[in-house]
Amino acid sequence: MDRKFSDEDDALLAELGIVVEPGQPASRTLREERIIAGFEEIQRFFETHGRTPRHDHEGNIFERLYAVRLDRMRNQEECRTLLNHFDHQGLLGNLHESASPDGMDDDALLAELGVESGVPDIGELRHVRSSAEKRAAEEIATRRKCEDFETFRPLFEQVQKELDAGLRETRPLGIQSDIESGRFFIVGGQKAYVAEVGEEFTQRYGDRDARLRVIFDNATESNMLRRSLQRALHKDETGRRILEASAGPLFAEVTADGDEASGTIYVLRSKADIPFVAENRDLVHKIGVTTAKVETRIAGARLDPTFLMAEVEIVATYSLYNIDRTKLEKLIHRIFGPARLDIEIADRFGNPVVPREWFLAPLDAIDEAVEKIREGTITQYRYDASSASLVVRQ
Repeated sequence: MDRKFSDEDDALLAELGIVVEPGQPASRTLREERIIAGFEEIQRFFETHGRTPRHDHEGNIFERLYAVRLDRMRNQEECRTLLNHFDHQGLLGNLHESASPDGMDDDALLAELGVESGVPDIGELRHVRSSAEKRAAEEIATRRKCEDFETFRPLFEQVQKELDAGLRETRPLGIQSDIESGRFFIVGGQKAYVAEVGEEFTQRYGDRDARLRVIFDNATESNMLRRSLQRALHKDETGRRILEASAGPLFAEVTADGDEASGTIYVLRSKADIPFVAENRDLVHKIGVTTAKVETRIAGARLDPTFLMAEVEIVATYSLYNIDRTKLEKLIHRIFGPARLDIEIADRFGNPVVPREWFLAPLDAIDEAVEKIREGTITQYRYDASSASLVVRQ
């Protein structure tokens, strides 16, 4: 037995980001449902553009399709009788012949779109997808040039830098509330930025929605509905949300409930008697990340070539929360890459080893780098080995 969702069920599912399409009355035939679905698409066009679709040969192919469909609905008594209850906008109007200048019907227009239909009459609109799918597809596809894109270009560039540096990551969309002003997404292979969220309103079936201004990284924009973006992200296998650069306390002395410990960054000084190390002991540091206690990690350092076969001193530690420690370690090593020590040492069996985690960098520069990673501004800086400090990128 089919179960009908209550209003309370629908509200709960909506909060979970699950869209339930309202069912049609069981008394309607499949033919009638298709006619109604086709008419609803025309109504949405009217609501969006403030006019009925036109037979403009140079216009959008979907608009021409809607114009032909509306003509046929107006001229079929069966359609007018079925749709009269839904026609609150007065779209059916007076009877008239099709105004299509080239005589194209639905099939001809679909053929121009590269879609084979083979539809014998309006009741067999098999190309009409569900209302939700069609609305989402059209709103994603219908974009216009973003006249003020230069305002947004730096935001896209900064996000890409943070993705490359590992400061941001992408994840599938969670619930609808993730779609807020200032958020970034990946949909259809392009980065999308939600620049504005309009006032919420209630749709015909009680769903809460809002009109968005979405800017895309190819300098276009769209005023789509929030639920349309939500559906597009769920349907797109590669659709993702781009997490904030400062999602959670990366380094902190005080943690909040729910924070997940990721490990510890440690900074060590070597007690090795290697001439260069001994001469620059206050500048030569090993920077690493561990999930164990640092004291445990450095036990047996004098037997480990990665520690220069000598005892070490812990000079600084930073606790990590809610962050990928491996990516962070790579990021830190990349920052101080220009100052990496080029040194080779023999292990206890006489085999040559080249340690990769030792850098010629003062502790205050390391402290500053960690702070800028925490703030999410590290991509604006680089480490200058000649001055042994972080400098602003030019």
